[in-house]
Amino acid sequence: MTDPAPLSLCAREPHVPADRLVAEMVPPPRFDSVRFSTYIPDPNQPSQTEAVRALEGFAAGLGGDGDSGRRRLFGFGRAAKKAPAGPRGVYLDGGYGVGKTHLLASLWHATPAEPARKAFGTFVELTNLVGALGFQQTVQTLSGHRLLCIDEFELDDPGDTVLVSTLLGKLVDAGVALAATSNTLPGKLGEGRFAAADFLREIQGLSAHFRALRIDGEDYRHRGLPEAPPPYSDARVTATAHATEGASLDSFSPLLEHLARVHPSRYGALTDGIKAVCLTGVRPVPDQSTALRLVILADRLYDREVPVMASGVPFDQLFSDEMLNGGYRKKYFRAISRLTALARDAASLPTGR
Repeated sequence: MTDPAPLSLCAREPHVPADRLVAEMVPPPRFDSVRFSTYIPDPNQPSQTEAVRALEGFAAGLGGDGDSGRRRLFGFGRAAKKAPAGPRGVYLDGGYGVGKTHLLASLWHATPAEPARKAFGTFVELTNLVGALGFQQTVQTLSGHRLLCIDEFELDDPGDTVLVSTLLGKLVDAGVALAATSNTLPGKLGEGRFAAADFLREIQGLSAHFRALRIDGEDYRHRGLPEAPPPYSDARVTATAHATEGASLDSFSPLLEHLARVHPSRYGALTDGIKAVCLTGVRPVPDQSTALRLVILADRLYDREVPVMASGVPFDQLFSDEMLNGGYRKKYFRAISRLTALARDAASLPTGR
């Protein structure tokens, strides 16, 4: 009996209806079970413990039900005297791999509201929602929420930043609490760090509504862990794809070409049902547009905990020195970090025959 042929990402052209985009605004599978109690602060970085305490207090302040709860939180109406003082938004400021997404998802889980009244998504997913529903419908859809969490707020796209800042202004007026992490142009920041001042400046009139929580530390994905495994042979990757139920098998260059034909909002759907991604012939990406699409795919695979087994060059050689020193540097380092973690996960896949 022969093994069934593996799946192929290149053969998929998913179409995602708008209602699915709304329904999927929840923490992805990797962060479905995280809580403040499962975050392990680095004992050498007290800011991590302090951030947990602050976010627990912020979540507690989102209690209550209906309009009266929002009035108490944000200082409206007769119940305002009982409201804790403080901004209605939090911004998590820190380098990649310090657990910002873990903490953001924990805040979502800890907020005392029905899942349908709180939303979680990346900046890209939020802009995709606006594109699918239109601006006014998006405002209407999210205005009834108690909390909106935005992961990886993109400060390197001025047009989208203005669009989302305007959207957030409407939601703040409607009483929605906000929480965000962000990317920014890192050239002037040093060591890939974010800067709260850049985030607050870019969201302009909303800055007064955000409290910045700085989270220092090293990339937890590599804290005390071994180096990423070296690439496998084409034969080993192919055999594993055939031996793993639900695995996909693609050559790297054709996959990069296919990603150019699929809108990034569909990359999550592209991986539906995929249990492992097997890639042959991985090589450095040829240009920045291709590299940024690969970053988004890496994020979706990481969110969904999909192991990645590959042949070719190691993942830390995907991006050129020019890319790693340029404006999107932070994204590329995050992608390397996440793909390396997924490569470690692939070590447990069956070897095939």
